[in-house]
Amino acid sequence: MGAQTVYLNGKFMPLEEARVPVLDRGFIFGDGVYEVIPAYAREPFALEGHLERLEASMAGIGLRNPHSRAEWAKLVREVIARNEPDDQAVYLQVTRGVAPRDHAFPVGVPPTVFMMSNALKPVPREQVEAGVAAVSLADNRWLRCNLKTTALLANCLLKQAAVEAGAAECVLFRDGFLTEGSAANIFAVRGQTLLAPPKSNLILPGITYDLVLELARGDAIAVEVRPVAEAEVRAADELWLSSSTKEVLAITTLDGKPVGNGKPGPIFRRMYALFEARKARGRRPAAVGA
Repeated sequence: MGAQTVYLNGKFMPLEEARVPVLDRGFIFGDGVYEVIPAYAREPFALEGHLERLEASMAGIGLRNPHSRAEWAKLVREVIARNEPDDQAVYLQVTRGVAPRDHAFPVGVPPTVFMMSNALKPVPREQVEAGVAAVSLADNRWLRCNLKTTALLANCLLKQAAVEAGAAECVLFRDGFLTEGSAANIFAVRGQTLLAPPKSNLILPGITYDLVLELARGDAIAVEVRPVAEAEVRAADELWLSSSTKEVLAITTLDGKPVGNGKPGPIFRRMYALFEARKARGRRPAAVGA
């Protein structure tokens, strides 16, 4: 595999040559936002949705958007073209730039823009067939989880707790209700109905979350977007996680106990087939009100 090419502040270069000053506010404060955009067969998947969310994240922290939507799309495609894998995960980060350390925002400082691409590894077949383990944890993150910021220490601590428990992800609860995972949205199935927490400041508005709801409704799967109580999650027939890189996976054990019969359920298998078909079509998901 050839050298990895990245983009930094207007220039493409080998990853080894990319440098950011230590006074960049992304380094000092975690003052920035990011996106991860999957690409299948070199075609970015749901690109418009990802760029919409990037814009919303920048607006949410008062960070000036340095590019138009068309310019962002062109850069994403250029990064993909300059790297070898057919399936890629494009990481895009924008920080408030380089300035003397001060909590107040600097004036007239250009944002730092960094993009790189890694090979997008397929989800292991054994995880699709057998599902993954999860543990439940209290959601102790900040109250602006709808913004995709680089300040991810709380998420990292939660994910590490899951890893140390031998699990792939955590299922988070706040005040008795489901929020999401450390790096994924979470769904529950009760009977034949798919339950999804509503979008709010407490969960990331997942692009794959939107696609799951769109596909479910299009295939006549009953959907309820509403607050989901912890008791409903623990009694669920199926649990799923979704993200741009994990796609859709069944959670088959929670806190060491089987979810349903301990195997990916029939509604998950319908969704997985629908998701694979959508990937093959390579189309952007339609807007979903949730």
